Amino acid sequence: MSHERFVKKLALPAGFTPPAELRYHDVVATALARTHLADDVAGINASIDLIRRTRGGPWPTEPVTEEYDFVDLVWHEQEFREHESFSYALHDTERRYLGCAYLYPLGRRTTLTEQLLDFDVDASWWVTPTAYEHGYYAKVYDALQQWLAGEFPFWRPYYSNLEIPSA
Repeated sequence: MSHERFVKKLALPAGFTPPAELRYHDVVATALARTHLADDVAGINASIDLIRRTRGGPWPTEPVTEEYDFVDLVWHEQEFREHESFSYALHDTERRYLGCAYLYPLGRRTTLTEQLLDFDVDASWWVTPTAYEHGYYAKVYDALQQWLAGEFPFWRPYYSNLEIPSA
């Protein structure tokens, strides 16, 4: 059976409240919102090649405008409220913008295959070139592993980035 047209729903227990803020060492994640617009536009536009190389996927294809990104951020806010996906803006403890992290249902970003059916969330992230140079790409990966193990009801995350840091 082909699963490529399907998207798994995130299996969340009744009453689950996703954390609006997460911290791990010097990485801080806050629910992605339109208040992140200026940082997000600048971060994406400075990181297009790095995003393609590390995260992969079809986005972004070109620099984003504030108008485009505003709509995207409102969409992320709505999905967070509806528990359909969870997207986070990433900062360091001094409030410097690092990038974004996403927790999507399997099949939305990554084509659903038989091998992916046992995973319960698709985790991906990107960081700016400056953050990458300072080791935050690997730090965010470590943070995601901690957050998914301790703050979310996901048992088998699938990390869909093209570049996965080694332990």
